Amino acid sequence: MTNAHLGWSCLSDAQAAEATTFLAARSAERRHVVVYLSGAHAYGFPSPDSDLDLKAVHLAPLEDLCSLHPKLGGAERTEFPNGVELDYSSNELESVLHGCLKGNGNYLERLLGVTTLVEDPCVAELRGLVRENLSARAYHHYRGFAFRLMEEAKVKRTAKKLLYVFRATLTGAHLLKTGEIVTDVTKVMHPDFADLEELLAIKRRGEGALVSGPVDWFARIDAAFATLDEALATTVLPPAPERIDRLDSWFRDTRLGYARRGDGST
Repeated sequence: MTNAHLGWSCLSDAQAAEATTFLAARSAERRHVVVYLSGAHAYGFPSPDSDLDLKAVHLAPLEDLCSLHPKLGGAERTEFPNGVELDYSSNELESVLHGCLKGNGNYLERLLGVTTLVEDPCVAELRGLVRENLSARAYHHYRGFAFRLMEEAKVKRTAKKLLYVFRATLTGAHLLKTGEIVTDVTKVMHPDFADLEELLAIKRRGEGALVSGPVDWFARIDAAFATLDEALATTVLPPAPERIDRLDSWFRDTRLGYARRGDGST
């Protein structure tokens, strides 16, 4: 594995140092397929007090699977070393791939997003297979996720919560229109949403920065939902995954190869 990934460039030296130590310990506990830096760093609007939202995918050893009660559950851990908040979660590869086929954007972003911190060499081939199986099912994830975030923003009107709604809708719309996962809101913020620069400036001052002023952000959110709905109507993606057989074959070969070697190598 290598640390030469884009996610590291998003971090300060202090954050990178703590993340390196933390991930070394987590990698001793499970074999990571990928560790992805999510949250504000991936979305294009981190502030100095943003936590490190570490979303991982791991491959369980055979002994965890050969049981009447196979261990396919995830792992979660939060630490605050030297004032750096590390919020880590990991899910087993089988569960993640099932989620990808259902259009789960959370899992799709872990495998196709660019802000990775650690990745196994097998990820290069896996990404191509996941892309082959992208489908319009992702619409339901991004719309449902954005709706829940909007309800939260109504309770506490911070720039962060509002931006999370725009990020979800615009990432989903971009995926439907182009077949590409782009999580950075500044890269999918077409001219119709240029006013988001105001929210971005507020959010970058701090995680809890509140929003005030004349802009009706919930009217703008309605426009973002409309953009997502319009993207579904003209999507380049098929209604359902079309090459599950190839992904399944890769997964079986990878699982069995790992079990035969037993050393975590690919």
